[in-house]
Amino acid sequence: MTATAPSISTDQSTNELGTTTIERDVVSKVAGIAARDVEGVHALGGATRRAIGVVRDAMNNTDLSQGIAITITDDTVSVDATLSAEYPIGLQKVASDVRSAVVLAVETIVGMEVTAVNVTINDIFTPDHATDAEPAE
Repeated sequence: MTATAPSISTDQSTNELGTTTIERDVVSKVAGIAARDVEGVHALGGATRRAIGVVRDAMNNTDLSQGIAITITDDTVSVDATLSAEYPIGLQKVASDVRSAVVLAVETIVGMEVTAVNVTINDIFTPDHATDAEPAE
């Protein structure tokens, strides 16, 4: 993740009863969950992250923000998502659907404007056989 303030607090969430602070990890998790749910997304993260993710999953400690990096500026957020896609779904469609899902989730659940969702597809997964040579992260 990019280094910015560890939590955010917006004027929108301040009222006469107090303030709401949303930790940046929560924003990452919301984006990660949304991206993970898109048809055609096999896994989030680069090869190294996915390998670590398998171990975490086995221990029931899934990292929901794996493969997601966010940058928060004022009341806006930009998201970088790295993923492997499922073959034969069109890569442009997967990327477009990830963008739409992340924007909808972050703006609806977190209440922040999303200025960009950059998608990097670094691998293809085929159901017949997993790729032997994983690309470097």
